Amino acid sequence: MPIDFRSRDGILRFVRVLTGFALTIALTFLGLLAITFFIGRVVPIDPVLAVVGDRATQEQYDAMKIAMGLDRPLILQFVSYVGDVIQGDLGRSVSTNRLVAEDLARVFPATLEMATIGIIIGVGLGVPMGVTAAANQGTWLDQGIRVLALLGYSVPAFWLGLVGLALFYASLGWVSGPGRVDIFYDGVVDPVTGLLLVDSILARDWEVFRNALSHLVLPAAILGFFSLAYIARMTRSFMLDQLGQEYITTARVKGVSEWRVIWVHAFAPIRVPLITVIGLSYAGLLEGSVMIETVFSWPGIGNYLTVALLNADMNAVLGATLIIGAVFIGINKTSDVLYRVLDPRST
Repeated sequence: MPIDFRSRDGILRFVRVLTGFALTIALTFLGLLAITFFIGRVVPIDPVLAVVGDRATQEQYDAMKIAMGLDRPLILQFVSYVGDVIQGDLGRSVSTNRLVAEDLARVFPATLEMATIGIIIGVGLGVPMGVTAAANQGTWLDQGIRVLALLGYSVPAFWLGLVGLALFYASLGWVSGPGRVDIFYDGVVDPVTGLLLVDSILARDWEVFRNALSHLVLPAAILGFFSLAYIARMTRSFMLDQLGQEYITTARVKGVSEWRVIWVHAFAPIRVPLITVIGLSYAGLLEGSVMIETVFSWPGIGNYLTVALLNADMNAVLGATLIIGAVFIGINKTSDVLYRVLDPRST
């Protein structure tokens, strides 16, 4: 039932919904903080040793341990950790000697840009393919789309990335190679949003835009292929369920065109569950782009996390994990809001 903002009860109901929404996010985020903190304490990596080095004396080791607050009880360390995170302090990276928050602000837009283009490709192709497969169930077209989706689940990301580079970059020369931009274009455009395509448009530097796009298209297309496989499969499943309903048969008996039956009568009810599918797929691209970023030397959060793990840089590892988890929570909650907008019965 929609909320009536003209009445007192409607306003109170909106406040309750908003309060519950904020409380859910806060508790979920607190749980995420607890998980990342305690995992960081049980992994077999000594954060003190990563800072002082293995040649430090016992006195130096003990002094650094006290300075980092690791000599205190675990619960006090957690309370301090929560307080620091709330203030935006994620610690200092051992690898870069910069604040982790500054590093993440620099690398996350690169991942966001690639994942966003990837999900646009996945949705733009996956939804029509899923609908087409369901509408032509059992035909060669349906089988072909299902095989393509199965490949998206089966092919390793790193292998597909290497093959893509060998074919489209090394052999055909259709795209640019690893990296986000050619070295002589690096730093030409001022980072306003951190999204290189957007920043180059704002600066009206179309040469940088074309070069950045040629670097982005291949890794984004590979991510889009993986999201396409999931979205197409779920869309097909949702559509088959709707096409078997009695109201679809009634619409066909009444002479409604097949296009309208499929894209209006059958597709409209699946928009709500599709929101959740697309949201989960987008969050999966943001957190699962580690292999693609490694293969393409993409300066994103996945590459940053990999380097941090190799260097036993726990502040960077926890900070990156926390940001990825927070984004996942944000996308899920945004999906819930859109779910309620499209289906007022769920409010």
